[in-house]
Amino acid sequence: MEELIFIVQGSAKEPYKITFRKSNNNLSAYCTCPAAYNGQFCKHRMNIIGGLTDGIVSGNTLEVEIISTWLSGTDIETAVNEVISAEEQLGIAKRNLASAKKHLARALSD
Repeated sequence: MEELIFIVQGSAKEPYKITFRKSNNNLSAYCTCPAAYNGQFCKHRMNIIGGLTDGIVSGNTLEVEIISTWLSGTDIETAVNEVISAEEQLGIAKRNLASAKKHLARALSD
């Protein structure tokens, strides 16, 4: 099993510990932040998976690149792609809603 640990300064006074473990085709990621502790979406893990090094205070920012190589072919890669796709669809829906509201405002002013 391979393991990488990052210490990330989040919104709390104390930094969070993010641990990535790879064993064969399985990748796991743990964070000590409240969201991850409660089984929710954790931006700290997602940032590292996405290659971002902002907030890492453990001095191993170059190891972030290793995570992307571990990601390939895992269920996490599939889930990340689903999140990215949903965020893109949400952006389109927000733009469509804004346009519809403008159209309604013009129609109400006639």
